[in-house]
Parts: sequence; structure tokens; C-alpha cells
Amino acid sequence: MNSTVAPEPSSPEQAQLMARLRRMMMIAGVTTSVAIAVLLVAIGYRLFRGDGSTASGPDLTAMLPKGARIVATGTAGDRLAVTLDVGGATEIRTFDAKTLKPTGRLRFAVEP
Repeated sequence: MNSTVAPEPSSPEQAQLMARLRRMMMIAGVTTSVAIAVLLVAIGYRLFRGDGSTASGPDLTAMLPKGARIVATGTAGDRLAVTLDVGGATEIRTFDAKTLKPTGRLRFAVEP
């Protein structure tokens, strides 16, 4: 019981066709391997890059005026907006979402 996996080609044309087929299979295998490697590198880069996207951010304390209360919060792009009620007047304070540094203040006052 002698069975061969790849029998010897009987003509030069068959030998040439088999060599071409092997070469094409090698190219397809290398291309697939490179594509999988690039995909794994991209996924690993996205997961492990130190972009400051950690779950625990900086611990800051923002001081509010006496008697002020927070009415609403919201985000707009890379800004954090906090709406305050300060003694009957409305005030909006904005902060940078990444560093939490104050970027602006808008006060609303009633005309006399």
C-alpha cells in the first residue's frame, strides 16, 4: 500500500503548471499572513496606546460660589459645560474635557 500525496508529473507542461500553482499558493499564503499580522498590530495599538484614555482621570475640586448649585451638565465636542444657579442668576462654566482646566465663563444677568 504505497500511496503518494503528489504524484510526479508525466509531462513538462504538467511540471510547469504544478510549479506555477505552488508559487501562486505561496503568494496567497504570504499575503494572508501579512494581512493578519497588520490587523493584530492595529488592534494591539488601539488597545494599548497610552493616550490618556485611562478610566481614572485627574482628581480635581472646583470651587463654587457660596449658595451656588449645579443645575445641569453637558458635553460639546472636547468641552464640558456646567450650568450653575448662583443666587438666582444663571452662569455657565466650560472646562476642557481632557485636562479639566477652566476654559470660559458666561454669566446671565437680568436688565435693571
